[in-house]
Amino acid sequence: MAERHSFGVNPITCHAWNRDRTQIAMSPNNHEVHIYQRVNNDWKCVDILNQHDLRVTGIDWAPKTNRIVTCAADRNAYVWTQGDDGKWKPTLVLLRINRAATCVKWSPLENKIAVGSGARLISVCYFESENDWWVSKHIKKPIRSTITSIDWHPNNVLLVAGSADFKVKIFSAFIKDIEEMPQPSPWGMKMALGVMLAEFPNSTNGGGWVHSVAFSGDGNRVCWVGHDSSVCIADASRQLAVTRLRTEFLPFLSCVWVGSNSFVAAGHTCCPMLYSVNDAGQLYLNSKLDMSQKKEAGGLSAMRKFQSLDRQARIEISDTTLETIHQNAITCVSLFGGVKGAASKVSTSGLDGQLVIWDLKSLEDSIQGMKII
Repeated sequence: MAERHSFGVNPITCHAWNRDRTQIAMSPNNHEVHIYQRVNNDWKCVDILNQHDLRVTGIDWAPKTNRIVTCAADRNAYVWTQGDDGKWKPTLVLLRINRAATCVKWSPLENKIAVGSGARLISVCYFESENDWWVSKHIKKPIRSTITSIDWHPNNVLLVAGSADFKVKIFSAFIKDIEEMPQPSPWGMKMALGVMLAEFPNSTNGGGWVHSVAFSGDGNRVCWVGHDSSVCIADASRQLAVTRLRTEFLPFLSCVWVGSNSFVAAGHTCCPMLYSVNDAGQLYLNSKLDMSQKKEAGGLSAMRKFQSLDRQARIEISDTTLETIHQNAITCVSLFGGVKGAASKVSTSGLDGQLVIWDLKSLEDSIQGMKII
């Protein structure tokens, strides 16, 4: 049900897969991006992308064109293309920002890149063939804080962005130089670059900064997770209705849609959670994906504590192993099998240097009451 891989002791900041899932690009919490090739059940490092000067904050791998885009705290982004010799070569993206880049995503058609930053703006980048470089246009108003997460709508035009001012905003990222005017969407009619179509506060009272946002497979819903341990959904097909759920867990850091009505969220609790929304629009916890337990049964563990107390007049508390597979916060959740509307597997990476692949279908068969919808 869960496939576990270890990549050393360094935390994994973020990761991205190639099209056939035979290679993975990840950052070991520094300025480098390591590319691993899967050989049977082992991983071989085939290349290291080290053009950045500071910590890499975002990676995305375009499945159709096989290009990698990376961004970092050094205020730069690079598009990497693979040469005939198998080595990756960088092309600088002109972001024109004066603060760290925080997140990056390819558009569905892979002709645009969106980059969030601490400069309180989003850079929408496209390739200018005349000068053979990537240029950017900015979405600025009414952004008032750092952009922490972004995601593209399936129509290749709309962007959803979460920020540190507790807000989720949906913008148009239409570039008239390279694409035709799109059809109106349930989120709004205006499609000029930078137009804000919707805005949602993370919470009605207080709240926390938004860690991750994601469009659903059909583009009619947006889910996000906040630092106040909340998970939320906005539905364009229900007059932009927002459903919020304050959870009992530690804050989530990443989320991704796996079904038409279900998404997986993971973070500081170290366990991926499957959340679903029913026909009435209510959001609920469907199941925990990590069903692993400690090797010792509870009774044996209690007996050991009693024996230790009887023998030494103290209780042994040296066991710091968590009951979950991940032993530290999960920083990134990605699709591994299927698409947003019908995913069969997801992958998670975390601060413990581990990569875990979760088989949703086998979990659905084994966990009573769990259903990915």
